[in-house]
Amino acid sequence: MALYVIGDLHLSFQANKPMDVFGKLWGGYVDKLRKGLSVIGPEDTTVLLGDLSWAMGIDQAKEDFAFISAIPGRKIIVKGNHDYWWTTASKFYAFCAANGFADMWILNNNCYTYGELALCGTRGWFFEEDKHGTHDEKVFNRELMRLEASLKAAGEREKVCFLHYPPVYRGYLCRPILDLLHDYHVGRCYYGHLHSESHKLAVTGGFEGIEFHLVAADYTGFRPVVVKTSENSQFST
Repeated sequence: MALYVIGDLHLSFQANKPMDVFGKLWGGYVDKLRKGLSVIGPEDTTVLLGDLSWAMGIDQAKEDFAFISAIPGRKIIVKGNHDYWWTTASKFYAFCAANGFADMWILNNNCYTYGELALCGTRGWFFEEDKHGTHDEKVFNRELMRLEASLKAAGEREKVCFLHYPPVYRGYLCRPILDLLHDYHVGRCYYGHLHSESHKLAVTGGFEGIEFHLVAADYTGFRPVVVKTSENSQFST
C-alpha cells in the first residue's frame, strides 16, 4: 500500500486545450501520464493537487474524470486555479455517481486520515496575482479559513499539507499560509502549479523547518511521488 501525490494533470479530452504553452515536456503528456500512473495499485491512495481538467463545467469534464477514475485506488482531489469545472461537493459526488466514478474525494474544509497521517489542504493563494492588479483579498481570506479548518480537523495527528499554489518559492513567500503551517506543526507540504521555466524558482527541501516538495506533473516526469508506504495504512474520511 502506498500514498502518492501528483499535480497538474491538465486533461483536455473535451476542451481541446493545447499544452505547448507549458513547454516541450508536455508533448504526448497523456501517454506519459498513463505510463507514470501505472505504478498505482487498487490498495493505494493518490492525492491530486489541482489543475486536473481544462473543462469549463462539470458536464464537460466527463472524459477527463473517466481518465482519473481509471487510476486504481482512491483519489483525493484539491482544487487548482484552472479547475473551472469545480462545483459543490454534493454536485461533484452526484456527478461521480451518475457516471460510475468511484472512490474520488474532495479535500476542501476537511481532512482525511491515512494511518497516523492527517491529509490536509486547500488550493491556497499566489501573490504573483498582485502584479496584474487582480489579487482578491476576499478569496485569499477564504483560502486561509479553508486551510485552517482542514488543519483543525486533523486534531493531534501528524499533518501533511497539500496545496495547489506554492506557499514559498525563490524571491516570494505567502507569510499568512506559512504561519498557519507553523501554527499547526506541519512537517511536510506538497504543491504544484509551477511549470517550465518556473521549475527553477521552486523551493524543494527544508525551509523554515518544513519540507517542501514540488509535484507538478511535468516536474516529476509525469510520475506520482510517494508520500508514504505501508503494509497496513487505514484510510478514513
